[in-house]
Amino acid sequence: MAKHNETGIKGEVIAKKFLQNIGYNILHTNWRWEKKEVDIIADIDGLLVFVEVKTRSSSYFGFPEDAVTEQKQEFLKQAAEEYLYQNPQYEQIRFDIISILTTSNNTQEIKHFEDAFF
Repeated sequence: MAKHNETGIKGEVIAKKFLQNIGYNILHTNWRWEKKEVDIIADIDGLLVFVEVKTRSSSYFGFPEDAVTEQKQEFLKQAAEEYLYQNPQYEQIRFDIISILTTSNNTQEIKHFEDAFF
């Protein structure tokens, strides 16, 4: 597996634990619809949250959250529409980004951007 894929998987595990520790109920990880994927779908107090996780081993090429482009946001919105079609019990949603900087053995920084886009 490529190094960047390993970094991404590691980041998703870190993000999942982070969210659980602050009270989120994780409903799905790596939920797929067609060719679109949502890293984490979670619930907190009845609010459905779609989370994009971006992990980098350095900020040399920019911060991880900068990689959530408008096109990626559109893909997430389309996936969210399908998820809501399949799960109509949810009335409120939010899109978050979790940005993680890591070294080989440590998490340097976790930023949670709530309501990052819509």
